[in-house]
Amino acid sequence: MAASGRGLRRAMRASPCPAWRRAHWEAKGRLQPEYDAVVIGAHNGLVAAAYLQRLGVNTAVFERRHVIGGAAVTEEIIPGFKFSRASYLLSLLRPQIYTELELKEHGLRLHLRNPYSFTPMLEEGTGSKVPRSLLLGTNMVENQKQIAQFSQKDAQAFPKYEVFMNRLALAVDPLLDAAPVDVEAFWRGSLLQRLKSLSTLTPLLQAGRILGVRLPQYYQVLTAPITKVLNQWFESEPLKATLATDAVIGAMISPHTPGSGYVLLHHVMGGLEGIQGAWGYVEGGMGALSVAIASSATAHGASIFTEKTVAKVQVSSGGRVQGVVLQDGSEVRSKVVLSNASPQITFLKLTPQEWLPKEFVERISQLDTQSPVTKINVAVDRLPDFLAAPNVARGQPLPHHQCSIHLNCEDTTLLHQAFKDAMDGWPSHRPMIELCIPSSLDPTLAPPGCHVISIFTQYTPYTLAGGKVWDEQARNTYADKVFDCIEGYAPGFKSSVLGRDILVPPDLERIFGLPGGNIFHCAMGLDQLYFSRPVPLHSGYRCPLQGLYLCGSGAHPGGGVMGAAGRNAAHVVFGDLKSM
Repeated sequence: MAASGRGLRRAMRASPCPAWRRAHWEAKGRLQPEYDAVVIGAHNGLVAAAYLQRLGVNTAVFERRHVIGGAAVTEEIIPGFKFSRASYLLSLLRPQIYTELELKEHGLRLHLRNPYSFTPMLEEGTGSKVPRSLLLGTNMVENQKQIAQFSQKDAQAFPKYEVFMNRLALAVDPLLDAAPVDVEAFWRGSLLQRLKSLSTLTPLLQAGRILGVRLPQYYQVLTAPITKVLNQWFESEPLKATLATDAVIGAMISPHTPGSGYVLLHHVMGGLEGIQGAWGYVEGGMGALSVAIASSATAHGASIFTEKTVAKVQVSSGGRVQGVVLQDGSEVRSKVVLSNASPQITFLKLTPQEWLPKEFVERISQLDTQSPVTKINVAVDRLPDFLAAPNVARGQPLPHHQCSIHLNCEDTTLLHQAFKDAMDGWPSHRPMIELCIPSSLDPTLAPPGCHVISIFTQYTPYTLAGGKVWDEQARNTYADKVFDCIEGYAPGFKSSVLGRDILVPPDLERIFGLPGGNIFHCAMGLDQLYFSRPVPLHSGYRCPLQGLYLCGSGAHPGGGVMGAAGRNAAHVVFGDLKSM
């Protein structure tokens, strides 16, 4: 991280200890030798713990870092500036979790964004005219006016496209809140197991009923390249490229990659406070969400420990989980262990290999974990001033400042070329950039007049061409390239920077335990979803080792700040405990 001293004095003013900062010391309890359930890691782990504890299962969570939340954390990397250091937006968290865990009562506050998307153009030769931009929000009439700058035909098609995609999101929705169909039990289980497995078919039947006769069209959305899907709806590149960013974000794929349509769906099927597709900022940063979940868990008696690294899952001589061993040598016994760690860490590092089938271990080791992501957190002393939407006097935030700001996204060919650069082992020459300014809506994140900026970029390979590793020079060279790109859209940006935190894929892996830097734990392709997440015949949450469960993003329904894997896993575990 490089930080400048300029302007930081005002950031050092004393302030009350906020909720996100209390997480690692208030939530601690006294370590007991035995619990009903042990959870390895958080964010989904916190959700699982909160549900289990409410169901009367005495639960302990062990987090290896000093702060809870996994990738959903707030960290004051630069004095006075509070960053959502990894994940930075909220939408996918399941609505049941808000209500069932009473997150508002535990301090969760949200700032909804409207408008939500801003794509400025780089247009030369326009004379004194302001370059065009595409601003999208919840007002369909305004959206159509914006799109009409580029295509009247697309402006007319956009409402129909939204209805089409919302129907698909509605169909997939029930699948998120239940374990995948237990094919093994359905075909080979006892009569009772077969009868129980029939209930897991309900979400699939609901989805089919919603999609109806248009199922083949929706099937194409899930399997085709997103460019093929969008070309059937639209003709203007700025609109297609803006929509395509949601199909590739966080994934080492191009808009031309088959199956990229599902990643788009994964990012449009959320919502906030009853508004479908809405995205927002968490007041206090993403760590405040984790604190609210932890508060809900501890209010019912759960124990949460930070800086407690689990070194090994303990297994009895009879082949059943009996607890964990911590890095300091402490042994904690439990009836079950839930792992929020990635499948690779859970099964290849923490679990004794002799208790796992060889084929299962091989499949886990072969999971696709490629990541294109480099996250850059930036402290600035003023808002970016975009050529396409100039700032007003006194630097007050304008509507576009609250958006996801898409740069180098005027054309899908730019996105594809950025992908090709990374596949050749080089950081993208013109990276895809999603820039967010949460302090535009939440002034608690930065000193007066200053702002925090999350810059989510791709594509950057884990290992550079020629086998070179990411050293400090390579990190800064790439960040400088990103800043040069931003400068082209918003002159003066580089001079506003007070400090920055650069996280390339190996950093995301080292700090947050994301294998390969993959924000989803493993790729979200159709070959690694539902029946096949993490691997075929072992989907869902149970594992080949009795008493060990997966509850993180590597389990169904996948990654994102969703909480579904934690909630679903908790219910599966509770059912198994009742039958023990």
